Amino acid sequence: MPDRPKAEPRPASPPGAKGALLAPEELEAALRAIGAERYHSLHPFHRLLHTGKLDKGQVQAWALNRYYYQASIPAKDASLLARLPTTDLRREWRRRIEDHDGDGTKPGGVERWLALTDGLGLDRDYVVSLAGLLPGTRFAVDAYVHFVREKSVLEAVASSLTEMFSPNIIQERVAGMLRGYDFVSAETLAYFTPRLTQAPQDVDFALGYVKEHADTREKQELCLAALRFKCDLLWAQLDALHFAYVAPGLPPPGAFRP
Repeated sequence: MPDRPKAEPRPASPPGAKGALLAPEELEAALRAIGAERYHSLHPFHRLLHTGKLDKGQVQAWALNRYYYQASIPAKDASLLARLPTTDLRREWRRRIEDHDGDGTKPGGVERWLALTDGLGLDRDYVVSLAGLLPGTRFAVDAYVHFVREKSVLEAVASSLTEMFSPNIIQERVAGMLRGYDFVSAETLAYFTPRLTQAPQDVDFALGYVKEHADTREKQELCLAALRFKCDLLWAQLDALHFAYVAPGLPPPGAFRP
């Protein structure tokens, strides 16, 4: 009989592969590895945005579409708040809602984002109406709100951990846009300054929660899947923008046209 072909050696299991329970620091490493591979800072549209390669209309399209994501964050957090079992958890998520909605004495992130779209010359009523929104943006953001509403508290918290990767992209974005575009200013981009301190605070709590409560391998896998899902929907939003406004440059009927 002919010799059987030798079996190829199995590749090493990637972080998060099914198997034994990961230690907390191993789980964190697996979560961070997802961001290193999938976070939307790697998307071609962001590379163009951050290096001054887009025109004003394309930057306007980004800001207009991103508004829907920003405005939906308090809604998704409120749906999670209603399901949290302890005072400490509810207090933490109330803080997040105030960060985005404001507390009546100072503007929150949603208002600061509208200041950004104002600074880019977009009509505020038009932005808030969502009339020019890309379908891809709407579907991706709605999927996130539904995910947080329908999945377990642990998965919902884990999906917020893209904040682990946001400070670097914020610094890159602000510096690159100020350098590359004469139609933006530090005041236009003021949304991002508070996020440099808010995001790490959000991460400290959420990451600690996930590492403590993902106490079986199955739960750890769910947390890893939740973060992949969140990275995917952020990527999908940029896919829609790139297709509509960069290449091939085909905005769908009803969408914003610079």
